[in-house]
Amino acid sequence: MEKWLAELAGEDLTNLLEERALPQAAGYTRITTFGQLADHLLSDASVERGLGAISAGEAELLASVAVQALELHGPVAAPPERPAYGLKPVTPTVIEPFERLVPQADVLKWLEMGGASRERVEASFDRLRARGLLLSSPRGQLALPQLLHVRAASLDGYGRPAEQLLASAYNAPEIKRIAAALGLGEKLTRGAAQELIVALLTDEQRVQGLVAGAPQRARELLDLLVPGPPLLRTHCFVSRYSNYAGPEDKFVFREGGSGDEGTDWLAAHGMVVPVGTDLVELTFEVSRALRVDQPAPAVMLEPQPLPHTVRLPRGWADQGAIAAGAAAWRAGLVLREMASHPPAVRKAGGIAVRETRRLAKAAGASEEHTRMWLDLAVTAGLAAPKTDEEKPAPRGRSRHSTPKPSARLLPCEGYDIWAASSPAAKLLPLAVAWAVVPEVFTYWPQDDETPVALISPQDAYAVPLRQGVLRSLAGLPDGYGLDTSRQAREELLECAAWFQPVLREPLTQTAPTLMADEGDLFLLEDEDLTGRLAATLAEAELLGLVAHGALTETGRAVSSLLQAGAARHYPAVPGASADPAGRGMENLGEDLRDRPLLAHAVATLREALHTTLPDPSTTARFQADNTATVTGAPAPELAQLLSAVADIESEGHAVVWRITAVSLRRALDAGWSANEILNRLTAICEPGTALPQPLTYTIKDTARTHGRLRVVRSACCIRSDDTALITEAAQARGLTKLQLRRIAPTVLVSALPADQTLTTLREAGYAPMLEAASGTTVLQHPPSERAPSLLPTLDQSHPPYGEPVRGIPSSAREMAKQLAKGKDDQAAKPR
Repeated sequence: MEKWLAELAGEDLTNLLEERALPQAAGYTRITTFGQLADHLLSDASVERGLGAISAGEAELLASVAVQALELHGPVAAPPERPAYGLKPVTPTVIEPFERLVPQADVLKWLEMGGASRERVEASFDRLRARGLLLSSPRGQLALPQLLHVRAASLDGYGRPAEQLLASAYNAPEIKRIAAALGLGEKLTRGAAQELIVALLTDEQRVQGLVAGAPQRARELLDLLVPGPPLLRTHCFVSRYSNYAGPEDKFVFREGGSGDEGTDWLAAHGMVVPVGTDLVELTFEVSRALRVDQPAPAVMLEPQPLPHTVRLPRGWADQGAIAAGAAAWRAGLVLREMASHPPAVRKAGGIAVRETRRLAKAAGASEEHTRMWLDLAVTAGLAAPKTDEEKPAPRGRSRHSTPKPSARLLPCEGYDIWAASSPAAKLLPLAVAWAVVPEVFTYWPQDDETPVALISPQDAYAVPLRQGVLRSLAGLPDGYGLDTSRQAREELLECAAWFQPVLREPLTQTAPTLMADEGDLFLLEDEDLTGRLAATLAEAELLGLVAHGALTETGRAVSSLLQAGAARHYPAVPGASADPAGRGMENLGEDLRDRPLLAHAVATLREALHTTLPDPSTTARFQADNTATVTGAPAPELAQLLSAVADIESEGHAVVWRITAVSLRRALDAGWSANEILNRLTAICEPGTALPQPLTYTIKDTARTHGRLRVVRSACCIRSDDTALITEAAQARGLTKLQLRRIAPTVLVSALPADQTLTTLREAGYAPMLEAASGTTVLQHPPSERAPSLLPTLDQSHPPYGEPVRGIPSSAREMAKQLAKGKDDQAAKPR
């Protein structure tokens, strides 16, 4: 393998390193030669990583080769870490892949019998060799990494060898009891008894003879277990030390049996062995003895087409563009409200429901979508929790009882640039964050738990399901989308599992388990992938990646981004630091410079977003009913202006603001004059239109009554030239908590500070302004706080080649260059 690696081209080697190299946390900190790299790629952890990136068809192909190696060379037994008492310690088996070669011609012939195309199989072999999952071997031979040889038996539905299971499960009394039941003798040592049991189970004719005389129930169980999976839930055994078995516990037979004649007979004769609490496993030797005429595998090298489709309506892609624009707009509103009024973060984690509802109401979004935008913003580095400074404990309070400092969710430094960007630039980091984060934010299966925002992403199925769904939809014929029937969803899930085998667990997880309960057999329920699927599709539609059951251009770009390995870098978000105004391959960020495949995928997504989302609108149409309508997505400056003087009334293909006296007071409170408001609104009128006369009157009338009350900061006085207004305020019931006292015909004194006095007056319906001691108006601007970004770069998130110390490369491309340079230096040395 070392020679094969040295001959790889630079780009191929870089791609292999990106896919197969493990992060530093796995213990691989120094790879400086091709020999070290070969050892690394042959390790179980690296092979496991590679298996997670192939399709089910390729996984079945590897399994078929492993099964052929099993037939030719026998099973590989992994001995227990600590041998049972009375047995000699066993040295762990180290498998040499090139001593378990499989003739390629035999595999091709076997697969052709199952209906596979020779050309497709050979093409798949080439792809697997490029990924390092099929090893470079003598011509006409196939070689597999050690991990696949170890798993070969389980891949074909076999259990583990009897010797391994017996040694792990029993002490001497149980071994001797099984030997006696098999007629092997009673006065035996533990070691001799186990050797005789294994020898009997290895003899196919003796096993078949035993089974022929077994109870009917035992034969029924064997009919189900022999083809696989080999696991069965039963109550034959209990732990020697407690009811529930630990990882190193031994087992004893349950007094009185399990109540099931079949499982009791199989257990008594050593055919099934306990491997956990109420869990037994059928031994390899028994399955092998009872299997006859095993058919050739029907390897599916391409996914099944999705038959339940509907013809797409005219203009369906525009629906996706509208959804994408609305997503960018709505996310902007949620994050703007978050920036203006940062929500508190609970000490137990997450954001309280009342805070989420407040943000949702202010932004006009649903609570579910508000949670999603907040979580995506944190993932994309646009927001982060920030702990407030700890205050000293009050006098008389124990130091140990001082409450922990509170935390709030604040925007990060890059938020201001993001908020002023175009809709396409706004959606880019959110779409990439959605693609790579290991969580389906709108999926909340626990009925007894209240959904909260700011959760810790930890759903191992989220990214594989997302990638499988997008790739499945990408294979639909042009002009067709998936229908909404339940059967169509089930077929989509099956197709997604073909692209992402982890969804049906053939190579990386344990096999499903049968249960024997009062004579009935059934499979244990799997994870709720159906619920995740529905939520994933809904989120994709919300982001404009899917419309009418078909992928939009943006959706195809996100699918390509995942295929380029973007999710491997989480918690980094590739492209999150890209220039919002950039196009093409320029200004994507320093961390993408040495990752050409990933950089190209991010550039393609950015271009698709800019193409899909038109330039935002910069003008509005004003109506006589005091509304302002903006067609499409409004530019940030336009939205900021209209939101300062009006309230959003509706959204959809257009956004409608309504201007009222209350909304105008916000602008007047900020120091705008009536003329300034009129001039600014006139500047954004659609060409050929003007402000309606009723709107002009509303603005002037509101400004005329604004500021007639004045709050004096120095002594917190309220003054007004209108003595009647002063008299009215002094007698108003809504102002009683101010304890107003009239000290002059035009002056009132308040018992509360100026900021509280202003708030109380405004809540009572008045329109006061803050005045300095000098008599000038004080403009009130809310303070803007920012939190440091927690988003790592691609190299910081998973440094795959060790710490960034001198001489150790920090990216796949740098490592490929260093390995190639080392090879050239070695070749240049004189012999």
